[in-house]
Amino acid sequence: MKYSRIAGTGSALPDKVVTNRDLEEIMDTSDEWIRERTGIRERRAIVPGETTVSLSKLACERALEAAGVEPEEIDLFVLGTTTPDLIFPSSACLLQPLLGLRDCGAMDVNAACSGFMYALSVADKYIRTGDAKKVLVGGAETLTQMINWKRRETAVLFGDGAGAVVLEASDEPGIYSTHIHANGGQADLLCTDVGVSRGFDRLQDNDGRAEIYMQGNEVFKVAVRTLGRIVDETLEHNQIEKSELDWLIPHQANLRIIVATARKLNMDMDQVVVTVDRHGNTSAASVPLALDEAVRDGRIKRGQLLLLEAFGGGFTWGSALVRY
Repeated sequence: MKYSRIAGTGSALPDKVVTNRDLEEIMDTSDEWIRERTGIRERRAIVPGETTVSLSKLACERALEAAGVEPEEIDLFVLGTTTPDLIFPSSACLLQPLLGLRDCGAMDVNAACSGFMYALSVADKYIRTGDAKKVLVGGAETLTQMINWKRRETAVLFGDGAGAVVLEASDEPGIYSTHIHANGGQADLLCTDVGVSRGFDRLQDNDGRAEIYMQGNEVFKVAVRTLGRIVDETLEHNQIEKSELDWLIPHQANLRIIVATARKLNMDMDQVVVTVDRHGNTSAASVPLALDEAVRDGRIKRGQLLLLEAFGGGFTWGSALVRY
């Protein structure tokens, strides 16, 4: 039986830093209020000339370099994003010639903050079935372009970034399992309300840009319950104990959610990769960003057992158990 394994990781962040103190200057908020509720101190934001594609290009190039894989070796490219450069072509297709990929399949996956987990699941299945030997998987977002800077309950949360991994076929796992779910019945708790079919009338409410709407308290409660369930599902599926995990790489939405998930796993916070304080919520980029940071600074080492998980608008959620 074939498995997939992570051969290399990469990430990219815009240079522009937006601190809580910066936000104090443009809205009714404070550094203390933001940190107490979210754990966020600062986040990154793109500037003119930067896009989801430009950030993804850097992250993917770094992942390919780390894996020692040439672009022409890639059999499939899957990018998790809810903020593509264009409605079509997909950002994955726009990236394909920039990265030097051959005429392999290239597609975007929109599962909001769970986008990378969904993309990773798709890539893993392609390798397991033998349809691909090497797959490039990305997660990238530029959600600051959808922020209403007058609405503090959402404006303080989001940041921009990109992450990527290269998966390759292996006789040993690798990725033990991936798990993805959705519940569209709660879509109104975290959403936008503009689009091609529905129209863009609401854009006048946010200076001509789409806007994120969120019922924060309800999202928090659902996220904590749902992530608890998928943690149990992943461990039970693989018949492993919590104590066997070396690292938790969670979606970086809110420090309180991360702490609650770690508590459920009986994991010390020293075993949890946390970037939300410096990156904010980078949606589909947050898990691969955190993974790459911990790999590159030496915390995560080959042979260690990792639990990756995310929760996002849809609602969507996903996890993966990975032997790095």
